[in-house]
Amino acid sequence: MNHPVVHFEIGCQDLEKTTAFYTGLFGWSPLMAPPYAAHLQTGSADGIQGHITALGHEPHQYVTFYIRTDDIADTLRRIEAAGGKKLLGPVPLPDKSHFAWFRDPEGNTIGLVTPAP
Repeated sequence: MNHPVVHFEIGCQDLEKTTAFYTGLFGWSPLMAPPYAAHLQTGSADGIQGHITALGHEPHQYVTFYIRTDDIADTLRRIEAAGGKKLLGPVPLPDKSHFAWFRDPEGNTIGLVTPAP
């Protein structure tokens, strides 16, 4: 399987203000899912979709992207063997997909996501 970048996430403290900033600036369409997230449709078949999240705890400000993988557990094992560190997950999502976060050897936080069945 290839491992494309399939999603992005922008962290914030003020969901409405941050969503208004990005949607107003770039013309993206928000689908609000209060109190924690706004899913974004970027309006392009060339790009990826994403969301803005207000976690309610640290980290507040962050940007990450998600790489698709069929087997998060195996990918996390390989990441740790290569010098990375598992941070979170796998966490189930409502559509039956899963996500996880890892830290690469340089300290960057990156996401993994499985496709929905």
